[in-house]
Amino acid sequence: MLQPLLDNLFSGKSPREIAHQILNIFMIVTSAFMSWKALALITNSESPIVVVLSESMEPAFQRGDLLFLTLPRQEPFIVGDIVVYKIKGQEIPIVHRILKIHKNEEDGEDYILTKGDNNNIDDRALYNKDQLWIKKSDIIGKVKGYLPYIGYVTIVMSDYPKLKYLLLGVLTILMFFEKEEK
Repeated sequence: MLQPLLDNLFSGKSPREIAHQILNIFMIVTSAFMSWKALALITNSESPIVVVLSESMEPAFQRGDLLFLTLPRQEPFIVGDIVVYKIKGQEIPIVHRILKIHKNEEDGEDYILTKGDNNNIDDRALYNKDQLWIKKSDIIGKVKGYLPYIGYVTIVMSDYPKLKYLLLGVLTILMFFEKEEK
């Protein structure tokens, strides 16, 4: 089943041309990875770009908006900042606005309370059991900009994984059929 496809993809191509195409695919993948890591270093954020997955921040952000984050080293967080944070033990980060900041007199650390603009109550129900605040270390980044609806592509790919694999397969096949200019 796989052999006819491979024969068709590589028909009429020398081993050198096949190796060249495979290296091109490898270069594209590694370039994307390096670009992501460079962006993470520049923004000081482990995840410099995120997609809004829920309606909790409407009307500021809609589901599917692409958010650009930074994590400033010196700039303090203030009430009203929109931040993305991660709760220990939960996989998906949350995009919400800072509602309150409490400075602990004992350790000098800031404790932060957040809330979604479209939610009626604060986020304490989203935090871990017996957790009333998040810390600065829980914050992935502060929202600095956004592109509306661009992130819907990733939402669709997550909701329909077969579509994602189909698209990747088609793109890979198209790369092999690409004619090189000599």
